Amino acid sequence: MDENRIITPPTYLSVEEWEKIGRNFVFIGGPIQGAADWQSDAIKHLRSLESKIIIFSPRRNEKNVGDYSREKYFEQIDWERAHLKKTWKNGVVMFWLAKEYEHRCDRSYAQTSRVELAESKLRHEINWSKLVMGIESGFSGERYIRKIFSDDCPDVKIYDNLKETCEEAIRLMRI
Repeated sequence: MDENRIITPPTYLSVEEWEKIGRNFVFIGGPIQGAADWQSDAIKHLRSLESKIIIFSPRRNEKNVGDYSREKYFEQIDWERAHLKKTWKNGVVMFWLAKEYEHRCDRSYAQTSRVELAESKLRHEINWSKLVMGIESGFSGERYIRKIFSDDCPDVKIYDNLKETCEEAIRLMRI
């Protein structure tokens, strides 16, 4: 298995591949719809810091035009849930809360990311899952998120730039 892979939907790893990667993987969570492609920058940063890493990115390789079909929508959710569950147990979940780049009137910005972040926060509190977070200035709800993390998870430092967020993800992956 290539130890420097980017896994995106709808690709899954086999049981054998999961066994080979150990703990050398990061799930990058955060907004996709309405956000600039921050995932490409995160992948570049992570790869520059660690040569043997598997990165799970929910951003598909193809250009998303319009809403997903029902089938593709559920495929996306199932992929994200499956990979988050594995990462909560053995890897590092890294969130980058990028500010809104393009407004969509038909949905709340980062609605899925906010749910995934809340669940990741609870998993960190209960199971000590490895969690890293960064927030770009201008992300809506930033003040609230900073407050609840400061109160409930003071050990999860919140970074202001993507590069430092990636550096912390790699540091946590190595311990």
